[in-house]
Order: sequence, then C-alpha cells, then structure tokens
Amino acid sequence: MIETTKTYRILISGGGTGGHIYPAIAIANAWVERHPDSEVLFVGALGKMEMQKIPEAGYRIVGLPVAGLQRSLSLSNLKFPFKLLKSLSKAFGIVKEFKPQVVVGVGGYASGPVLYAAQSKKIPTLVQEQNSYAGLTNKILAKRAQKICVAYPDMGQFFPEEKIVYSGNPVRKDILNLAGKREKALAHFGLKSDLKTVLVLGGSLGARTLNLGMLEDMKAFDQDGYQVLWQSGKFYFKDMLAATEKAQLKNIHLREFIREMDLAYAAADLIISRAGALSVSELSLVGKPVIFIPSPNVAEDHQTKNAMAFVINNAAVMLKDREAVGQLKKKTDEVLGNPEMVKSLGENIKKLAKPFAAETIVNEMEQLIA
Repeated sequence: MIETTKTYRILISGGGTGGHIYPAIAIANAWVERHPDSEVLFVGALGKMEMQKIPEAGYRIVGLPVAGLQRSLSLSNLKFPFKLLKSLSKAFGIVKEFKPQVVVGVGGYASGPVLYAAQSKKIPTLVQEQNSYAGLTNKILAKRAQKICVAYPDMGQFFPEEKIVYSGNPVRKDILNLAGKREKALAHFGLKSDLKTVLVLGGSLGARTLNLGMLEDMKAFDQDGYQVLWQSGKFYFKDMLAATEKAQLKNIHLREFIREMDLAYAAADLIISRAGALSVSELSLVGKPVIFIPSPNVAEDHQTKNAMAFVINNAAVMLKDREAVGQLKKKTDEVLGNPEMVKSLGENIKKLAKPFAAETIVNEMEQLIA
C-alpha cells in the first residue's frame, strides 16, 4: 500500500449510462475512503447523465463535447470529427493542468480522449470493463493501458492476458448488506407484508419491452395476489402512469426512478431486470431469484452474453426480449411457485458475486502509482 500522507490526484473518465457512472463513483469512494486527502476529478461528456450524477455524489466533473457516431446515416455524424478533435484538445489541457498520478477509464465517450491524452504523456492508466463483451473504445485503450480490470472471466479474447485483473464490477456499498431491511423497505414503498413482491427494473431511462410486458400482465399480477414495484424509467413514466391510474390496481406501485435501491432489493422476492453490467453485478450481491430480459439494442448483443454467464451456472432465468411481452406473469409463477428453484437461484447467483471489486481496483491503482 502507498503512503497516505501525500495528496493524490486521481482522474476518472467516462459515463453515458448508469452502468458506467455508478462503478466510477464506487471506485472514487473506495479510493477516498483509503486516501482522504486525495483530489478526484471526473471527465464526462457534455449533455450526458454523468454531468448531473457525479456532482450529486460530491465530486467535481469537467465535460467534453465528444459524442458517438450514429449507426444510421445522420447529419450529426458530420460533426463527429470536429467534436473529437475539440475533445482531444480539451483532454490534453485537463491532463496537463490537473497532473494526475493515475487515470481510470470506465468506458463511454469521454474515456477515449482522456486516456489517449494520459497515455501520450506516459501517465499510468487503468481500464475498467464492465461487460462480458468488451467495448471498442476499451479494446483500443487497453493496448497502452497498464491494467485492465474486468467483471467476467475469460476476457483474454479482448485484452492482453498479462494485464487483466478479474475484479468484478464496483457497486454501491448500501446493497452489500440487506439483512434486516425488509420491514423498513415495505414501509418505505407502501407494500404489504403478506404479498409476494416482484421488482421490475428497466434502468433509469426505461425499457420498452419491460413496460409493455407489465401493461399486458399488470391486472393478472394484481388479481393473483402479487404486488409489483415497477420502475418505468424517465422516457415511459407519463404513459405508464396514465395506464395504471386508469386501471386502478391496488398492488401495482409505479415509480419513474428508484433511488433507494437497497430497500427495493430488500423488499423483493423476485426481480425482473435488463442485463446491463451494473444490474447483473448488483443482483449477484443481492442473492435473490432474477429473470433477465436482455436488451437486443446494444453492441454485440452483450446483455445476452452477460445474462448467459449466469444462466449456465443455474444462477438466473432468461427471457428473450421478443418473447417477453405476455410472459412476465407466467415466468414469475414458474419461479415463485417453486421454493426449491427460488432457493437455488438465490444461492447460485451469490456465488458469482464480487463484493470487493472497488477495493481490488484501488489496490491496482496504488500499485501503478507506486
């Protein structure tokens, strides 16, 4: 371990989605807990959610004008080279002024320019890859990075084996211990203690298939004695609210976004979720039965690969996106109607958990500085 009397300057770049942002915050928190005198600076993409979430977590962030290429023909693609050059120039300026001792890239648009600038200045860099299928930016940056911290085994197909550290994905500390939180959780969300609770999560923006599936089955859930805590996401909340208010169902509890995820997990008997990297990592720590519905609209279908890593270990159930609408209630019955299945899924998913991922990454950062 390196000495703690010195002030360290840590630069963390990336974002775009919660799957990049929350692991970045967890790394920063773990570093500051060990080295309280440190200065941590984040670099994100202007207009993306990290510009709001990082300051809410108590850290300073600088934004780059970088944006991604659209897969379809788009006029915005014509601006891409100019935004990239401007972002590279600004990234070099940030690195020169801040003088970080180590730079961490968590994926997302801002990671590329910042790690490229740091690597050009011979500053140690660490790449954190959340998914079971590595993103293009991380694959490029990994060639000159000193360490690559991954969440899944067998990532040598993407990265040099000698640089890989199997750390797992950093997650929020409040979900590491849910014991004794169930009563508080039920009271917080206005749930009943005598009903099975199904937690439906589609991410902060929402998942169309999960929301359509709930619209299809919400009356059946309500009539058959389930209660559902349903995070619809920002994009779908108004439409879902109108539909649930019209249906007047007593046990369907709709939320645009759930901040108190530790309480939501504590209340749940079953969780229906997308299979983004952060969700998968958190749910492995929760240790409850999960139905994954991977999004098909992601690079290289990586959410299916994330989910399958659990399905092959009998640690989760998977529903294909195209088959999910009309199947949520049926699949819920199959799982919760089988106590042995509930027990084995909960036990097996917890075996795949990596509860000390952030601390492992901090260890690697220390070694790079030392």
